[in-house]
Amino acid sequence: MPNEFLWLIFALVNFALILLIYRLFGKSGLLVWIGMSTVVANIQVLKMVELFGVTATLGNIIYGSIFLATDIINEKYGKKEARKAVWLGFFTLITMTVLMQFAIRFQPAESDLVNESLQTIFDLVPQVAAGSLLAYIVSQNLDVWIFAKLKQKYASDKFLWLRNNVSSMISQLVDTAIFCTIAFWHLLTSDFTIWLQIFISTYLIKFIVSALDTPFMYLAKRFK
Repeated sequence: MPNEFLWLIFALVNFALILLIYRLFGKSGLLVWIGMSTVVANIQVLKMVELFGVTATLGNIIYGSIFLATDIINEKYGKKEARKAVWLGFFTLITMTVLMQFAIRFQPAESDLVNESLQTIFDLVPQVAAGSLLAYIVSQNLDVWIFAKLKQKYASDKFLWLRNNVSSMISQLVDTAIFCTIAFWHLLTSDFTIWLQIFISTYLIKFIVSALDTPFMYLAKRFK
């Protein structure tokens, strides 16, 4: 199965699961999704795949789903609750990072089979970790702020697509700029062309994800 087709199915499954957890558990389900997604996205991001002729990280879909979840909370419960959700995700990410740094430093037993794999995944490069954390907290708060501002000006449900897409696409652009600048600073200063390719390909995938989640935003709006 081509990566592009599998990627599309993967995106739709992610968004469908958000609707399911929201339908079953309400706002609490979305909060769980945000916390879980911050962890899973930072694991999936380590896998590189070829999509649409460019090399991209796999974690962009589930990371993009966080923006959908916070937009649903913003739409249904207000800006204050959306900001709480953002900080919950940030705390979850920090907690996972700290706890796994302890875990990989334990001496493994002779029978251990997974320690090397865990070290590969969780032995973070400080520069990449800093870029990920800063990009998350800045872009997510920006998303909440833009969405709330647009809702004040365009409150009608017919403009829900505008609130959802504009807030997500702008904040995802900022997210990509912060992460790529910090994590790939060596490329930015030594080979700007490669850095620009990484930046454009990363944002392009996030842009597509933001556009795909629009129908799911409308479905979530209908839930009581």
